Amino acid sequence: MNVRKSVQPSILFILADDLGYADLSCYGRQDFTTPNIDHIAAGGMRFTQAYANSAVCTASRAALITGRYQYRLAVGLEGPLSSRGPRKVGLPPEHPTLHSILKKAGYRSALIGKRHLGSLPDFGLLQSSYDHFYGFRAGVLDYFTHKYGPPSTDTEDLWEDDVKIRQTGYLTDLLGNRAVDFINVHASSASLFW
Repeated sequence: MNVRKSVQPSILFILADDLGYADLSCYGRQDFTTPNIDHIAAGGMRFTQAYANSAVCTASRAALITGRYQYRLAVGLEGPLSSRGPRKVGLPPEHPTLHSILKKAGYRSALIGKRHLGSLPDFGLLQSSYDHFYGFRAGVLDYFTHKYGPPSTDTEDLWEDDVKIRQTGYLTDLLGNRAVDFINVHASSASLFW
């Protein structure tokens, strides 16, 4: 008997801060085009009746990643989450999330970009079922210094998994290149890319 194993689809989830519903041409933007995103959308799934239920990035992330109303979690009450204060607030690693559920279904996961849901050591991504992280944990970084403060401060916030790194380059290019590399390495297997 020949049994054909079904292949799970790969998932590429793109979350952009401060992107409005009509900022992409595939959603109706007319004064400029976004052909690369439009191409991805044409071959995938577009949501046309969804919205962010918070105007702040941390709360929106908490809602999207957990599927819960963000104010049910302490991290969802922050607006925005401060990575500089003494208060230990973040998404608890044991809390069920989209990527932890998909991991149980055999997916690999990576977050490439902005995390902004808590700081180490209590709220690490590898503790939360991600296989890989490359990006920053705070809210706002300088594109060239990768710091969330003035150039003279020691506030670099670029990470490879749970290790702080220094890497030269324009932040958008570094993140984009890393995402493409991850996708190329895992293209033949089902993976979750966050």
